Amino acid sequence: MRVLFIIQGEGRGHLTQALSLRQKLADEGHQVVGVLVGKSPARQIPAFFSEKIHVPIYPFESPNFLPTAKNKQVNLVKSVAYNLFRMHKYLFSIRYINRMIKETEADVVVNFYELLTGLTYLLCRPKAIMVCIAHQYLFLHPDFVFPDENRFSLASLKFFTRLTAIGATKKLALSFRQMREVPADRLIVVPPLLRKEVLGVQPTEGNYLHGYLLNSGFSEEIRAWHKAHPDVALHIFWDKKDVEPELKVDERLSFHQLDDKLFIRYMAGAKAYATTAGFESVCEAMYLGKPVLMVPTHIEQACNAFDASHSGAGVVAHQFDLDALLQLSKTHSANPVFRHWVKQADWLILRELRSDILLEEMPISLWHRLSVRWIYRLAKYLPI
Repeated sequence: MRVLFIIQGEGRGHLTQALSLRQKLADEGHQVVGVLVGKSPARQIPAFFSEKIHVPIYPFESPNFLPTAKNKQVNLVKSVAYNLFRMHKYLFSIRYINRMIKETEADVVVNFYELLTGLTYLLCRPKAIMVCIAHQYLFLHPDFVFPDENRFSLASLKFFTRLTAIGATKKLALSFRQMREVPADRLIVVPPLLRKEVLGVQPTEGNYLHGYLLNSGFSEEIRAWHKAHPDVALHIFWDKKDVEPELKVDERLSFHQLDDKLFIRYMAGAKAYATTAGFESVCEAMYLGKPVLMVPTHIEQACNAFDASHSGAGVVAHQFDLDALLQLSKTHSANPVFRHWVKQADWLILRELRSDILLEEMPISLWHRLSVRWIYRLAKYLPI
């Protein structure tokens, strides 16, 4: 089966999820024929992804959030105006995505929350089956509990999420915990997509704090805290452009460019972890038993952080209050239920993909399609 990935390239999470899924599909004998990555001039595709995906990468212009002047929170008004101004580039990207689906002869498109994929299926109607996979699809679940945020912002987030999934045969919602399926919305809840490198590493409790900053403006908060606490070692990762792989401020504070092996190694040995509340790295910290301080930069991350805190990940804050993280590290305990849930990812996610793959390979009669769908639906209730 020929599979094409289309990925929203902001941050680290969707990229590492794609690496994990490529490993699983390769083990099953399927071929990932290419990876389309949505990018913006403000961000670059991390080197670790280019080195490890082992398939051709095709970047394209995609809508993106713009940070405030201090490069911390999202500037919503500026982001909307900027993306409207670049609309002609996004229309070109839609045509490009449609052409690449045809040229790669993909049977299945896996969409990692890229808006232009949904718009491509709305405007161009490619023949390849599309399956969407991301934590954000959990926002469409009727049982998902949202934080106390602006109603318009939450409604906009859900609307945006639906736009990414136009034309999808199903939406796989990555979740911190098990939740019921929603057949009417073609929504299936599945475990996080963690890679073998994370699942196989042995965690230890070190004497340093680990972190990841989506927006480099938060580095000033880290520096200020470090100045007041010079005895605590810090290893912080970011994707700031035009800086060396390691910016060593002093013997106890270093800022690292994204390097996945190094990131996981520091995560495994950390006392605790601080982050701008992306789903993937919070899952990695939970799996390795690390307490997490989450500082959301926009509404989507606020929902991630709220959900994660209710799953035992750690605490939510408006700034990098590492004092609170050190205090949390003294009382935090790992969540064994979460580890068990993560270990079910392979068979649960691949089962859902197999059902669509079989539908593509079989005759197109309604009887065959309904039969296969019901076989896979019944299989969910059989013992492992």
